[in-house]
Amino acid sequence: MDKTSLRQKYKALRSDFSLDQIDEFSLQIANQSLKLDIWDLEFYHIFLTIENQKEINTEYILHIIFGKDANVVIPKMRGQDLEHYLLTDTTKLKLNQWNIPEPVNGIKIDPQQLDLVFVPLLGYDTLGNRVGYGKGFYDRFLSSCKKDVIKVGLSFFPPDEDILEVDDYDIALDYCITPKAVYTFKQS
Repeated sequence: MDKTSLRQKYKALRSDFSLDQIDEFSLQIANQSLKLDIWDLEFYHIFLTIENQKEINTEYILHIIFGKDANVVIPKMRGQDLEHYLLTDTTKLKLNQWNIPEPVNGIKIDPQQLDLVFVPLLGYDTLGNRVGYGKGFYDRFLSSCKKDVIKVGLSFFPPDEDILEVDDYDIALDYCITPKAVYTFKQS
């Protein structure tokens, strides 16, 4: 399936979920994440939920990270790129023009410091290729991270068989966590 069709498909599927369903699935995803051997790292990058897009509620995963005494880093859109800031008790958040919660200011973090990135997506395939919202923010961002950064997608759905039109600049996931399973794409 092509990327445009996948975007439409998964936006439509997510639009049918109630807030209670999203919350329950998000908790299941956080519980599934505990099956991965990823919880002894130092810097975790995570997106904050865009509620009107019916995205996964990342608060449950945030609680896990903070419980491990690790550093949480969150993105802020800056032109066509993302900047990254440490999330602390004093970080002030504000919705941007697309209703994405972002830090107002704070301690800037270089992408090379990141050990793991939780990646937002609409769909993905059995090879770990992902489809986002189509603006390329995460592909540009991931290309600036260290080579061995762990890329973990979060999805309500299992993978599609195949995404057509995978581009050279597309960066595949290492894992994707769903409410029922963890999919592994990482090549050893």
